[in-house]
Amino acid sequence: MTRPLRKFSKNLTAQVVVALLLGVAVGTLWPAVGVSMQMLSDIFIKLIKMVIPPIAFLTIVIGVAEVRDLRRLGRVGGQALIYFEVVSTIALIVGLIVMNVLKPGAGFDRATVDSQAVDVSKYKAAPVGSYLSDFLSGIVPDNAVAAFARGDLLQIVFFAVLFGGAAVLVGDRARPFVLLAQSANDILFKIVGMIMRLAPVGAFGAMAFTVGRYGVGSILVLGHMLLAVYATCIIFVFVVLGAVARLNGFSLIRFLRYMGDEVLIVLGTCSSESVLPRLMDKLAHLGCSRSSVGLVLPIGYSFNADGTAIYLSMAALFIAQAYGIEMTLAQQLGLLLLLLITSKGSGSVAGSGFVVLAATLSATHVLPVEGLALLIGVDRFMSEARSVTNIIGNGLATVVVSKLSAEFDPVQADAAYAERFGAGVKFNLKPVVVSAGEDPVPATPMMSPQPD
Repeated sequence: MTRPLRKFSKNLTAQVVVALLLGVAVGTLWPAVGVSMQMLSDIFIKLIKMVIPPIAFLTIVIGVAEVRDLRRLGRVGGQALIYFEVVSTIALIVGLIVMNVLKPGAGFDRATVDSQAVDVSKYKAAPVGSYLSDFLSGIVPDNAVAAFARGDLLQIVFFAVLFGGAAVLVGDRARPFVLLAQSANDILFKIVGMIMRLAPVGAFGAMAFTVGRYGVGSILVLGHMLLAVYATCIIFVFVVLGAVARLNGFSLIRFLRYMGDEVLIVLGTCSSESVLPRLMDKLAHLGCSRSSVGLVLPIGYSFNADGTAIYLSMAALFIAQAYGIEMTLAQQLGLLLLLLITSKGSGSVAGSGFVVLAATLSATHVLPVEGLALLIGVDRFMSEARSVTNIIGNGLATVVVSKLSAEFDPVQADAAYAERFGAGVKFNLKPVVVSAGEDPVPATPMMSPQPD
């Protein structure tokens, strides 16, 4: 094997980029073949989902058991929820502002989409009150085993926190189980490393299906809306999240380079879940403590979907503009309050945003749920933007909350950067200031990093 081929075989980023380009080519030249390639993407995502429940459970239990201080765990969780609420609110506001400025739905010819007779009856338009109460009551599993079978991440997190807390109270008698859990977690992450070798295949299948199924024509029909969503997500990531990163003493650009493989995989598969185990591993290796990674990242997948929040606010206003409905400032503020409720629990799986959007539209009593038909054609393309924004936002949130909670090891972060980018590249932009009497908590990686 020649040296370039050997380097390519070890470079996951290059492999995924080539796979995405091949997927676009196949979907464009042979649409029927491209549509049939969805099977490859489905298999890859199923393989990842297969290991998510046990990894999430074991990681949280190990992290909580090693903290040995439940008050410290509560502090991390409380700061995470406050951070999620603030940042997701900003995401909603940014979406509303961009739509009021660009107005991509103004003068839109609905006949081009209405003629397709798209069925939107499958999207349940539940009242927001019922939707919220179902979500809150659904956090507590009625059967822990069933939660694992369904892969319900939020219920698994809830059960794992209780289990880990009980292990702390049991004390030394629980230590054998914790050691066994650590060994099992190492095995599971080794499986993840094996599965990730198939990431280019999954990305190829998803991209070929998307282009083959929806074609370039759907992009042209709703091109303005599509560009507006992508532009808004880019603005949010580099302006809002960039400012958050700088305020916490590190560079967003360097952080994005560090998680570049995960961004490309999500771009191809349109599923944030496809990189959750690998992202947990990389954030722990970056210096975040196991307890903060295990708690903040899985909860963020339900409570901090920044990209989905942007999409929901923009989609609602797009439908209003397309139907010629002038929403007053008071109505838009009411929409914002509704979205603060309905955007929580908007899962990380492609297409889940439509169910949440239906609940929001029906609750306004102003916007027609039938307007969903206007967006179905390009939803898959917009799903790429919101899924990538979601994982960037959640990855950043984990680092920020870890730093705020003194659960972050800057020395480990610099070592991780040096390992990936070479000596001289540092994580921190400025020295970490530690308050008197407070020691930073060093993080122990969940495992050695998987080779790229």
